[in-house]
Amino acid sequence: MNSPHVPQTARIVERIQESDDIFTLRLRFSDAAVQDGYRFAPGQFNMVYLPGAGEVPISLSSDPEEREDFAHTIRAVGRVTRGLAALKPGDEIGMRGPYGRGWPLDEAEGKDVFIITGGLGCAPVVAVIHYVLKRRERFKRLVILQGVKHSHDLIWRASYERWAQATDTQVLIAANSTEALWPWHVGSPIDLVSQAEFDPANAVTMICGPEGMMVAAAKALKARGLNEADIHVSLERNMQCALGLCGHCQLGGHFVCKDGPVFSYPEVKVLLERGGL
Repeated sequence: MNSPHVPQTARIVERIQESDDIFTLRLRFSDAAVQDGYRFAPGQFNMVYLPGAGEVPISLSSDPEEREDFAHTIRAVGRVTRGLAALKPGDEIGMRGPYGRGWPLDEAEGKDVFIITGGLGCAPVVAVIHYVLKRRERFKRLVILQGVKHSHDLIWRASYERWAQATDTQVLIAANSTEALWPWHVGSPIDLVSQAEFDPANAVTMICGPEGMMVAAAKALKARGLNEADIHVSLERNMQCALGLCGHCQLGGHFVCKDGPVFSYPEVKVLLERGGL
């Protein structure tokens, strides 16, 4: 994209309602040359601009090699995201990006990949799931652990069932509260770390979700023998410029927008384990 300060116009080509308040927008840049040149890595984000409402950072949820369009999965929780939820195919919005540091996929090649997510934390990591499954020969075992507060918050349920049938793949799902006939674990997703089938000596873990959950997951993984340096987390902060200029997303000495949002756990361990930061 041309200037990092100026949004490019993107048109909605498909809208998918994932749950009551979660939806996916598939988008394509109006300028064909911009679309042809657009590249991103799983874990990066765009700044999504809705005229008259504002701009918000949203993680990319599609496979980076799907070049015809790209996708954002969004929860309608504020003015901008509620405005985005009201849009339909053919509508246009602004887009800046991609920004930030993505997941360490090169480092993960030849290793087990263990993905732990909570709530809509699955959206920033679903691109990794697509990436690994389409390039299965590059990776060893894939473990996907997803936790939600209530069972009706689980999006992509059919996808989890399909992923569970893939070669060398284990899917573990938990909900703190459930409706009748819930087929998976009732309780914290951390309860399921002990059931994960992976080699702690040859694994990379990627975690996204509420910070308390990520800290608990990191401690459970270390108890399983995983080295801290092989644990990676994706953080959320108030990212307004995405360029490390405004300072709103500063966490200690880091700017989450450009130094992250993906960090190795040792980089942010002290900050995450200290409440209130």
